[in-house]
Amino acid sequence: MRRFLAVGLLATLTLSACGQAGDTPQEPGTGTESSASATTDSTDRTFDVSGVTKVDDIAALLPEEVASKGTLIVGASTDYAPAEFRADDLKTAIGYDVDLSKALGNVLGLEAEVQDAEFASLIPAIGSKFDVGISSFTIRPDRLEAVNMISYINVGSSYAVKAGNPDLFDPEDVCGKSIAVQTGTDQETALGDFSTACTDAGNDAIDILSYARQSDATTNVVGGKAAAFYADSPVAGYASAPTGGQLEVVGGVRDSAPQGIVVAKDDAALTDAMQQAMQHLMDDGTWEAILDAWGVEGALTTAELNPQG
Repeated sequence: MRRFLAVGLLATLTLSACGQAGDTPQEPGTGTESSASATTDSTDRTFDVSGVTKVDDIAALLPEEVASKGTLIVGASTDYAPAEFRADDLKTAIGYDVDLSKALGNVLGLEAEVQDAEFASLIPAIGSKFDVGISSFTIRPDRLEAVNMISYINVGSSYAVKAGNPDLFDPEDVCGKSIAVQTGTDQETALGDFSTACTDAGNDAIDILSYARQSDATTNVVGGKAAAFYADSPVAGYASAPTGGQLEVVGGVRDSAPQGIVVAKDDAALTDAMQQAMQHLMDDGTWEAILDAWGVEGALTTAELNPQG
């Protein structure tokens, strides 16, 4: 069995992953799991989207500057399994957001190129370095002030600890605990709020260990520096596989919220094209099939633009 080695969690390689429509036309929604996911590999469950083909009416919505270059540059922080992370070669981007990026590219007649960057740097670069961002962005008011967001999945938050929970970490009693988290995430904000509540009640503050990469947060739980990490529920639930069973979820899923594809606020044409392409993948079943391949739930059925509340 191939393993996504623990040392790979520390890698910070620059990478890209490309996807394009298959040479043999097929009906949309006829993608299948790749041969890799049909093996005993516990980490790579890539869904083959080569059967997803261009939809001319949707592709026609693209702004000329994107359509003419033939590529869709997608920004992602590729250390957030199973949404977006590196394969065993530590170079190739895989994950359900990566599969989605490729499928969206196919619908638009473009080659999707996923480019890696630290999570906190992604949104400021949308519309300049990246055409769009697809990297587990929770839709929230402060982000909607800066960018457009198209909903596609509903995700909660969970804690992951060392297998067997040797520190007896209790998600309902986090005061004074060391908790790792990725910088710029909703979970980092939430931990700050939890810590304030702790000190207001006369308890010790949370020792919040923030890392630019989720992989570093994961590694520091495995290594014992942090008692737990706090992340999106699919990430916490998937953490056992790439760490060889060294982690487990405690406390279940909390605070479910939609995540969205990020597009520049002033790019109405690309926003419309991305929204229509996402809706197409929802309608033909491709999006749900991608998530099924990765063992993830939460697929939305309506690609809503800038949903409130």
